[in-house]
Formats: sequence, C-alpha cells, structure tokens
Amino acid sequence: MDKREFTKRRKRLMDIVDRGGIAIQPTAPEQLRNRDVYFPFRPDSDFFYLSGFAEPEAVLVLVPDRPQGECLLFCRENDPEAETWHGRRAGLEGACERYGADDAFPFSDLDDILPGLLENKERIYYTMGRYQDFDRRLVGWLNQVSNKGRMGVHAPDQCHSLGHYLHEMRLYKSREEIKTMRRAAQISAAAHRRAMETCRPGLFEYQIEAEILHGFMGQGSRSPAYPSIVGGGANSCILHYTENNQVLNDGDMLLIDAGCELDHYASDITRTFPVNGRFTPEQRAVYEIVLEAQLAAIAKVRPGNHWNEPHLAALEVITRGLISLGLLKGRWRTQLKEEAFRPYYMHRTGHWLGMDVHDVGDYKVGEEWRMFEPGMVTTVEPGLYLSPIIKGLPKKWWNIGVRIEDDVLVTAQGHEVLTHGAPKTVAEIESVMQLARVA
Repeated sequence: MDKREFTKRRKRLMDIVDRGGIAIQPTAPEQLRNRDVYFPFRPDSDFFYLSGFAEPEAVLVLVPDRPQGECLLFCRENDPEAETWHGRRAGLEGACERYGADDAFPFSDLDDILPGLLENKERIYYTMGRYQDFDRRLVGWLNQVSNKGRMGVHAPDQCHSLGHYLHEMRLYKSREEIKTMRRAAQISAAAHRRAMETCRPGLFEYQIEAEILHGFMGQGSRSPAYPSIVGGGANSCILHYTENNQVLNDGDMLLIDAGCELDHYASDITRTFPVNGRFTPEQRAVYEIVLEAQLAAIAKVRPGNHWNEPHLAALEVITRGLISLGLLKGRWRTQLKEEAFRPYYMHRTGHWLGMDVHDVGDYKVGEEWRMFEPGMVTTVEPGLYLSPIIKGLPKKWWNIGVRIEDDVLVTAQGHEVLTHGAPKTVAEIESVMQLARVA
C-alpha cells in the first residue's frame, strides 16, 4: 500500500488528537512457540494501520504540532550481525525514508525519551488493557513525569481510548483498502474452487486444507487470515472445528471456512459441498434453505438499512425452511419469536471484516443498531447444523452442516459481493466437481 495512505491516516488521527495531545500505539509483542522458536510475527493491526511498519519491537508516537516532527517511530536499529541471523531491518533511516516517520529513535531508548514527550501534555490517547506489559511501562512513565510537579512539569490529566477513534476510522475502507480486500477475496474464491475440484472420498481433511493454502500462497498471500476450518460429515456441525485430521467419506458434506490474508487484510469465505460431488435430496434441501437465507440477507446490505436487518431476514427464511422440512412445527412467526431455530442455527449472520477477520467497529451507536454506510465491509454467513445431539432429529438429517459465507462491501448504490468467484449454487458446485472428475 502506498506510503501516502498511511500519512493520510495519521493526519486524520492527529486532527482528533490536536495540539496538547499525544497518541501512543505499540505493535504486538513476539510470541514464543516453543523454546527459542517464535510464531510468525504479525504486527498489531492498529499499529500497522497507522504506520505500515511490520517489524516487531516498535512503537508509534504522534505529537501534533511538535516543531521537531509530529510522527515518531521507535524501532530496532540496524545490526549487521543480528540481521545475518534473523533478517533485514529498516533501521532508523529506513523508518523515516520508507515509512514516513519525521523522526526515529532506538526501541531501547523508550524509557529515556518517552517520559519527556509526555511532559506538559494535556491528553494522552492510548488503548489500555491490550498489552499489559506496555500498560505498566506507560504508568511508570506517567508517574515519573508527575513526580516533577515541583519543577513546573505536569503529566497528562486526561486519558482517551485510542482504539475508540482508530476503530471508527478503520470501519470505513478507503479506495486502496477496498482494492486490497477485493484481491484477497479473489484469491480465496479461487482456492475454494480448487478445493471443490480436488475433493474426493478417501482424502483427509488436511489434504484439502493443503490445497487451499497452496491456492493462497500461489497467488501472493503469505498466510490464511485465521485457522482454516475443513470439516467433513459430523465435523461440519462444529462451528469452529480446526483439527482437520479426519478422512472424508463418500456421501458426507464438507464445510470449508477459509480465507487468505493479503497485505494485512482478511478475506473470509465459507462453502459447503458434498464430498462425492453430488447432493443427496436431504443435503440439497438443507443447502437451498441456507442459500435462500443468505441471498435474503445480502439483499439487506445497503445504505439506509441497519446492521441487524440481514440477520432478521436470514432468521425468517431459516425458520420457514425448518418448518418446511418438518423439523419445526407451528406458525413461523411464533416459532421465530420463540427462537425455536436455535438448536439448528446458533450464531449471528455476519461480522465486520478488514485487517482483522472479526474486524473492529461498533455494531450499535448508543442503543441503536448502526446504519450501513458506503465503505463498510461485512460478512454474510447463515447456516444450519443438523447434529445428532439435537433431541428427536430424524437420522436422515444427521451430520448435515451447511454454512455459506461471502464478503460484502457496502456501496453508494447498494452492495458488492467481493467473493462472488467462489461457486455457490447447487448447479455450479456440482458442475465444477464433475468437470474436475472428467478431466
């Protein structure tokens, strides 16, 4: 993403922080995997949103109207020996030249420099509670400044949640962000198609997962946005199943919830299809209800509607559908009001999507559901999970878990389904799978 994009974001935030305020945003700490091996590092999303800087051990400080420079980046210095072992660093010069910082300081100098930056500031903008070690350091710096009261120095006496302002900014995607998310959606859609083409009875779930990851990385994504869910048969009824280690049986359904991350932006797709490429009558009946519910929900994603309208639309279709299958009995309005669908459908119909797969942004403003506005991106993902644990469920419905999920951008005219490239109708899925077997 262009460096100017990050500069614009910082300028917008500094207009909020304003003179007399200071904003502090650390990146995420590295996480130990085992002994001296670390998990692959991913920067804190808020930090990266403002800086574009992907290295660990870094802190961004914004000080509006500071004569020496408003944007300060604390980061690791260049170290030829360390870089020989662990890879290149931007260093202090790179932080300014490549990432647009006005000034850069060694990360090791935080304790010496940051207290001085806090002196005589009125307001501090920082998100407490996310990184407890950094919280403690910040409290220590504030106490250090407060102890200089007799010298005419004062510490900030107002603390504002930086996340509150940043997350509102992140909810509305820019043209560049949408471009990246559209490409991530295309990559993930192609990977789901690849999974359908590859799937055969007798393969293991993790072999399908491998095909999906191959599809991601082959198109430029370095990692999934979240652990992939690849659940066949009974596992399709486990919402967050990630063991992915069972054999795929002829006659079972396979539910795949997987999306790539591209340039720190997530995609999120779920598709469900028969392992052998042909829906049974029961599988098709359930699938068609979920698909109808999803299409009804997507139709509600447009400016002027509120966040909960897609969910309500999906619930109506699902309740009516369960009655048509004979799994619920009575008037659909009564069954809906009593939430009789809950044993079969127990989650919401979507969530915000962006740098995080469950992205930031309030769903209500005050006591009212937030209205959709252009630039927001949401998932739409109704499902039905017919598990044998549901009391009295006839055996012919057992282990049919179906979820269908797409990423939907709110536009000025309505919406755009970013993930439209992933086959979704029964006819499309069966055609893709049967053509792959002929080939």
